[in-house]
Amino acid sequence: MSYLVLARKYRPRNFTEMVGQDHVVQALSNALTTQRLHHAYLFTGTRGVGKTTIARILAKSLNCQGPDGNGGITATPCGVCPACSDIDSGRFVDYTELDAASNRGVDEVQALLEQAVYKPVQGRFKVFMIDEVHMLTGHAFNAMLKTLEEPPDYLKFVLATTDPQKVPVTVLSRCLQFNLRPMAPETIREHLERVLATEQVPADLQALRLLARSARGSMRDALSLTDQAIAFGSGSLQEATVRQMLGSVDRSYVFRLIEALALGDGKAVVETVDVLRLNGLSAGSTLEEMATVLQRMAVLQTVGAALDDADPEAAETARMAELLPADELQLLYSICLHGRGDLGLAPDEYAALTMVLLRLLAFKPATLAEKKSLKVSPAKSGQDPATPAAATRPLVAVADLERPIAVQPWDDAPPGHVLHVRSAGPQAAIAAKLDKKQDAKPADTAQAAPKLVAVPVRQQAESRSDAMVSPAGGLLVPTPEGDFWHATVQQLIAQEAIAAMVRELALQSQLVARDTDQWILRVERESLNQSGSRDRLRTALHNAGYSVQLVVEVGRVTDCPARRNNAASAERQLAAEKIIFDDPFVQSMMRDFGAKIVPGSIKPI
Repeated sequence: MSYLVLARKYRPRNFTEMVGQDHVVQALSNALTTQRLHHAYLFTGTRGVGKTTIARILAKSLNCQGPDGNGGITATPCGVCPACSDIDSGRFVDYTELDAASNRGVDEVQALLEQAVYKPVQGRFKVFMIDEVHMLTGHAFNAMLKTLEEPPDYLKFVLATTDPQKVPVTVLSRCLQFNLRPMAPETIREHLERVLATEQVPADLQALRLLARSARGSMRDALSLTDQAIAFGSGSLQEATVRQMLGSVDRSYVFRLIEALALGDGKAVVETVDVLRLNGLSAGSTLEEMATVLQRMAVLQTVGAALDDADPEAAETARMAELLPADELQLLYSICLHGRGDLGLAPDEYAALTMVLLRLLAFKPATLAEKKSLKVSPAKSGQDPATPAAATRPLVAVADLERPIAVQPWDDAPPGHVLHVRSAGPQAAIAAKLDKKQDAKPADTAQAAPKLVAVPVRQQAESRSDAMVSPAGGLLVPTPEGDFWHATVQQLIAQEAIAAMVRELALQSQLVARDTDQWILRVERESLNQSGSRDRLRTALHNAGYSVQLVVEVGRVTDCPARRNNAASAERQLAAEKIIFDDPFVQSMMRDFGAKIVPGSIKPI
């Protein structure tokens, strides 16, 4: 005997076997019980949710004769009488199914309607079932309107479609419409458990969860995937084999990416994407799984509802919910949803996946960075408890940095040194209040005054003749500290001591001042000033022999290693172009034959 696929073998044969469509089953059952029957029904819904199955059950309910042959219209067809068995096998004369996808013309509809004038041969009612009715042409719809509105008493129309928007309003108004909903993953999983128990096929709970999620609300797709998984797994369903068959991304990669993004670790994000590339895992599936996990995390953060203890990922999901702040979670969820559309635009979907994930690091809320810098304790951040308060000072706005506070230098400070004080709105007001209290009580507050650090004075160029413009468009004003910082950064890069965001922080920052135990850096982009990047840069400097604390402020940058590198590259480019244009042979070719040098074709060696 030939094998019958699970989707056909376990097709429901009565309303009690229907799964996930209780609202439709209840309405039809009550209508059949009370004999309040409409002449036309329209079932809508996505593929595999039971439209054709309900139409056949309805036809059996209308024509069931009972086991003894004396039955009538019922909501529970017997399934053994000639009418029920013939409808199940597709041999019932008075039940006609028309596939509108292949019979969409007016001629086919007219041929069907010609049968309406004849009374039923075997059954109690004639039932015309038109599947994918939205595929009919306009003339075909018009041809059936009159019969659909006033059919004979013995005729029932059952229409089914996956796209009700394409069905004319004149047809919709003549039908009783039922919308079949996509089934929940848990509903599909429970049904698969019953089916596999009947088939005596061993299956992992997590494997069934994967199949239920992949079905996307369609029971037929779930049973078809289960058939495929049984064949792929040699008669059993294991999570590893099912995941391999579906190409699904292991949730461990998803949790690793979410944790790296929560900690601002761009290097870990890039490395994880590389692992996904090596394993051939789908980038789109990665974003889809991330969106699913983030949705569960958001619900957990908002309502505090306990997750299913049977789910092995519940504990990890709860841990991620505590690690990722709510505002950052919402931003990441939106980025994952919209990022799926970017995958098809990029030449490499994994490069697009990397950019989508790193987008969160570029658009982190400023307040979040401030809260993290205030919450991290010295022991956890790796900082010395004796670190000056300025090292953990929260971020300030650029406009506030340009409002200095006038202070007096120390009496014993070396010549040419002043106090470096950053002012930021409320901080300036607090400093002013502290000055007033110190004037009122000099004896009490003298011992409690914080230790200030003397740093060298830095003078900016008074005219643009002292500066030069880098190719990136930024103003470059060379300084002695810039020479030292450029050499130090180039050494760290050559030794591969810094990479990714840490390298970018070093290249884009300006060394404003340095003392024996503290260096002050300045960056223009606030997104570079992350606590993790600062700590890793400080560690790299410590390994290079500079045991100092770093203070990173946001402000105008005029001398950084990146601009120096761009300026040097521009000088080499100009020198190479000058060599070509000054060559006598090139000049003669341009003069005598009108030759032209292709722009951008000259590159320095």
